[in-house]
Amino acid sequence: MQKGLVAAILLAIVVIGLGAYTRLTDAGLGCPDWPGCYGRLAVPQQAEHIEHAAKAFPERPLVPHKAWNEMIHRYFAGSLGLLVVGLAVVAFRRKQQRLLAAAAVLLIVFQATLGMLTVTLNLMPLVVMGHLLGGFAMLALLFSWWLLQRRPLQATQQAAPWLWGGLAVLLLQIALGGWTSANYSAIACQGLPLCHEPWTENYRLDAFHPLPEPHSEGYEFGVLEHQQRQTIHVTHRIWAGFTAVYLFLLALSHIQRRHSSIQRARASWMLLLLFCQLALGVANVLWQVPLAVAVAHNLGAALLLLAMLSLVLAHYQLGSTVPMSHDKEMPYGKVEHA
Repeated sequence: MQKGLVAAILLAIVVIGLGAYTRLTDAGLGCPDWPGCYGRLAVPQQAEHIEHAAKAFPERPLVPHKAWNEMIHRYFAGSLGLLVVGLAVVAFRRKQQRLLAAAAVLLIVFQATLGMLTVTLNLMPLVVMGHLLGGFAMLALLFSWWLLQRRPLQATQQAAPWLWGGLAVLLLQIALGGWTSANYSAIACQGLPLCHEPWTENYRLDAFHPLPEPHSEGYEFGVLEHQQRQTIHVTHRIWAGFTAVYLFLLALSHIQRRHSSIQRARASWMLLLLFCQLALGVANVLWQVPLAVAVAHNLGAALLLLAMLSLVLAHYQLGSTVPMSHDKEMPYGKVEHA
């Protein structure tokens, strides 16, 4: 079970990376139908299949490299779904973590539905952002499942409110990043730390309307005006600054106080990932969102979420404070006591 969960976590990270790569290479509609590609389970390659695809979808000619980007993402996502279902079956048979297992299966179904709607609704921003957040939720759920398999919760322990606050702050920042990407706003703002343009005068709340009007071909390449995209981008940056300060202080307090070695190690990892994520964000602005950096920025957000989640769960698993003499992780199945 442990190895299966680790495999599922790694596969979920790959799926998130491939999803980002697909989105950033404008391949979200590389296959205009779902779940296949131009009516086939693989990208058409033979002449007669390509001809049939052109007749079936005259409004969207086949672009092989975009179609392959999309289908590879679907293949990996489908593999993750099968693995999660298999893990859920094992969990129910062993009567272990059945609530998490059921939630994982439901989330896989929900994600598959959003994947279909992403195509059929022509990249509607709300659906695209929801699909991204669903991927992050799947990864977080699998990671929590793995942590709880290794070390059970202590019913008498609870995490401090500011820890849950840190998780909420980070989730909102991830959602803003998803909205920025879904509305093609990644390069709408030049300069650091904020736009050189007078963005305060052009700030528009309608940039966050959940259902903007599509153009004739849907939402591909964005439908918002420049001022709206700039508003989204600036909001993402401002909240990134608040998130960075909040998580920095949170991690630093755990490293300096008398917490267990496990909690201090998790806080240290979160601090390292936070600095990496900030560096990637700055690099995206300076270098105009290069593909490799943009994909790494997505993956960095996913890893930062896992680090934050692990810190929250550590307080339920270990207690908030552990004497220094007990600063050693207990063997599998044991629990440190405050």
